[in-house]
Amino acid sequence: MTAPIRVLVCDDQALIRTGLTTIINAQDDLEVVGECGDGRTAVDLGGRLRPDVVVMDVRMPVLNGIEATRLLAGAGVPHPVKVLVVTTFNLDEYVYEALRAGASGFLLKDAPPAQLLHGIRTVAAGTALLDPKVTRRLVGRYAARIRPAEHGPRDLPLTPRELEVLRLIAEGLSNREIAEALRLSQETVKTFVSRILTKLGLRDRVQAVVYAYRHGLVV
Repeated sequence: MTAPIRVLVCDDQALIRTGLTTIINAQDDLEVVGECGDGRTAVDLGGRLRPDVVVMDVRMPVLNGIEATRLLAGAGVPHPVKVLVVTTFNLDEYVYEALRAGASGFLLKDAPPAQLLHGIRTVAAGTALLDPKVTRRLVGRYAARIRPAEHGPRDLPLTPRELEVLRLIAEGLSNREIAEALRLSQETVKTFVSRILTKLGLRDRVQAVVYAYRHGLVV
């Protein structure tokens, strides 16, 4: 039997924590291994328990969810943890900052339970939860705030074809749409995407979009 996905629930409201924990523990393939009400404890528990997914609220005391996410999953973290940000605030600013901090997905608290469970499973599997087009809209809106990298496209360890695929990912195209644009099979595109993420040390397509903006592949 496959081991359940281990989840850490972080929210400053006890009632919401209890509700999330109850919904998650009711699933055979999911298990809540810890819960907390502030960002600092979230970072401590995340490092100690090593959950598969952290369900993270944004507005929490001591340390907010964005900063906690950055310490758990941000650039330079030796052993990052996957974070699914869940908040009551549907603000592009929060979504953008969460993704920049290293989150793998973003959901609103009023999402139905089935969507939350799908989100946890999706993030645990290593897939970004946000639709690429939504990600592109967000990153595009805040692109001016992304600090450009020191190296440009020519310095990237990618082949010309891989650069082409990365540009299309950043433009919000799905694997199917990339396959049609480049006249390749979807399986070939999937292989290219996997290779790009591995070469650049990225977790998912969300990070690939931000990376492409930073390195001037899209403007």
